[in-house]
Amino acid sequence: MDSGIECTLSKFADGTKLCGVVDTLEGRDAIQRDLDRLERWVHANRMKLNKAKCKVLHVGRGNPEHNYWLGGEWIEEKDLGMLVDKKFNMSWQCALAAQKANCILGCIKRSVPSRSREVILPLYSALMRPHLEYCDQLWGPQYKKDMELLERVQRRPRR
Repeated sequence: MDSGIECTLSKFADGTKLCGVVDTLEGRDAIQRDLDRLERWVHANRMKLNKAKCKVLHVGRGNPEHNYWLGGEWIEEKDLGMLVDKKFNMSWQCALAAQKANCILGCIKRSVPSRSREVILPLYSALMRPHLEYCDQLWGPQYKKDMELLERVQRRPRR
């Protein structure tokens, strides 16, 4: 699968990510060539590719937001709904995640009389944690103040 791939290819149990820098036309062309290589590999190995799950994510200021195709179809763009400032600082995203998680934790504490670990932890895992982990691979806290904010939210259920 990696043979001839120019960009960064990350493989997971249920998917693959192709990442590249597109600050020039050569960068755009490299991604398109790699998409074509992956398409040929899928066909050669008689695998199926769920094109509906293929998305393009444009990141960065001044990104030219090129379009790409896979198997004769344009790949849809994906908007993660993340907040960044003009310097690509993710502190707003950390603050929003902490605020949502705190609100959910407050709802849990007001509506669930039991404080036992067996009751609180599954609720925390199912309702609160997804807000703290949403896209954290991309926006992971860059500053100590952001990390401390998220850690304070995570310690709250233990009190």
